[in-house]
Amino acid sequence: MSESTSPTTLVILGASGDLTRRLLLPGLGTLLASQPDRRVQVWGSAMDELPDWPDRLREALAEGGAPAEAVERVASGTRYLRLDVTDGQDLDRLLEEIPDPDSTVLYFALPPAISEKSCGLLAERDLGGLHLALEKPFGTDLDSARRLNRLLATFRTEEQIFRMDHFLGEAQVLGLLGLRFANRVLEPLWTAEHVERVEIRADETVALVGRAGYYDSAGALRDMLQSHLLLVLSLVVMEAPATVDALEMRDLMAHALRATRVAGDPAVASRRARYTAGTVEGQAVRSYVDEPGVDPDRGTETLAEMDVFVDNQRWAGVPFRLRSGKAMAADDWRIDLWLRPVPHQPGGLGGRAEPNHVTIHLLTGEIEVSLTTNSAGDKLELETTTLTATIAPSTVEPYGEVLAKVLDGDPLLSVRGDISEECWRICTPVLEAFADGRVPLQEYAAGTTGPWRQPAAR
Repeated sequence: MSESTSPTTLVILGASGDLTRRLLLPGLGTLLASQPDRRVQVWGSAMDELPDWPDRLREALAEGGAPAEAVERVASGTRYLRLDVTDGQDLDRLLEEIPDPDSTVLYFALPPAISEKSCGLLAERDLGGLHLALEKPFGTDLDSARRLNRLLATFRTEEQIFRMDHFLGEAQVLGLLGLRFANRVLEPLWTAEHVERVEIRADETVALVGRAGYYDSAGALRDMLQSHLLLVLSLVVMEAPATVDALEMRDLMAHALRATRVAGDPAVASRRARYTAGTVEGQAVRSYVDEPGVDPDRGTETLAEMDVFVDNQRWAGVPFRLRSGKAMAADDWRIDLWLRPVPHQPGGLGGRAEPNHVTIHLLTGEIEVSLTTNSAGDKLELETTTLTATIAPSTVEPYGEVLAKVLDGDPLLSVRGDISEECWRICTPVLEAFADGRVPLQEYAAGTTGPWRQPAAR
């Protein structure tokens, strides 16, 4: 599939949902803003009547910055089909309508159970070269992920399957490759010899915002750590690729994740909490348990932490902490690497400078490197100086970056089946500890920084 030949048709299953309107279509709009001549047709499909679909499409693409000519070209060629993707006859009708399966992507913006049921029906049909794009989560646990992957493998090749995770489209996440492997200053430091501990954090101010139907059965561990943050971890710890292509990159990510495990007793190596009423950026936020559609007795966490080790020569003994929370004081997505103290500090140098560290801010692209220097006031007193640089921002939103690869048939930014299973494997002991009540459910007021634990012991 390529923009240089016939148009690629993107068929969005679940087109009436929040994800399509809030993220997927605006992301496509940013892609069209960057590549206004890209040829793509967009069809929508859902169980709802949606007579205003073309207008919704226009509005969302324009919101992403797509030029008026591109917006109108896509909207004038759009179609909307009301159907149930778990009904065989409805699927037959959809497949009959698709003009060229070899240049068509079915995008499942649907819950995992619905996607799996629909794929079971598709497995019984002749699909030609049809590509599938599945929104995360890929299953709800390790067993369901394995079952879904086995099912997909019966009727599609891995190259025809795109498991979507928009974190892989973040410019700052991809910027890790250049930061790590193209800098003589940083590359030698990226080992257990120099790094004492690492934290990967994704705190967000957004609360539930009407997503109880999905989120209350998932929680922060499944929604953020199992997918997004473990994928970031794999890029932080992987070995240097010989070339940045899908095979090499995904092999190295899988290799890194296979070496990753929970740091000891999962009840000790994890934390969970949920927000109570508070104020976020001046706006009142009700308690999570008072959100419409939430079952308070389910004990769903809105903040999760998990400590892991990567058992290989490069990272042996270094604790990694993954953390994400909703309704927090600030949007703070970052990677922090704390460096070890120097083996010997010369006598006569005073002061207690903070440990050197490297911080990568995933939202702004800002990189901070702290250095210990002599104080300007007293040449024998130490202080910390921070050097700052910025990864050039992308004009294309993460969903647009990932969609570009999907539309061109390039799996570089999609999640391979074995990688999705490794992420579930890593999280399973903590999920079981949560379910068994071995990890107490704490509380934090919305608009605060939430509970913190001491860094994991070496």
